[in-house]
Amino acid sequence: MSALKDRLRADLTTAIKARDEVRSSTLRMVLTAITNAEVAGKEQRELSDDDIIGVLSTEAKRRREAAVAFADGDRPEMAAKEVAEGEVIADYLPEALSEAEIAELVTAAIEQTGAADEGMRAMGKVMGVVTPQVKGRADGGAVAAEVRRQLG
Repeated sequence: MSALKDRLRADLTTAIKARDEVRSSTLRMVLTAITNAEVAGKEQRELSDDDIIGVLSTEAKRRREAAVAFADGDRPEMAAKEVAEGEVIADYLPEALSEAEIAELVTAAIEQTGAADEGMRAMGKVMGVVTPQVKGRADGGAVAAEVRRQLG
């Protein structure tokens, strides 16, 4: 079993004992998402820590999008709940990359692939190199925007 999944389960037990409703419900939801990912597909498999970080990133993104939607829909109490859940999930994600760090990675990937001459046609090549490096640490949209900026 992965160390991250063990940590999530242990923290869930601690949150339940402390009667921390937000943390315990969020951790239950995350563990359910991990279990669903494990049984998806043709056969069951055990997720690695990297796979679990991918699931956590997806859940964090869902919380951010839901918070924005609730705020736009004039539901501040629901938006606050989504933000609180997002903060709990963020505790288990690796440190996020800054814009400067993303720019450095993209620049290195462009040099590595020799994509500077090809322009926007090489975006897929560059994204293919950068995406594994930023998985779980940066939003894909922000990375794609930086690639477009540097290639365009």
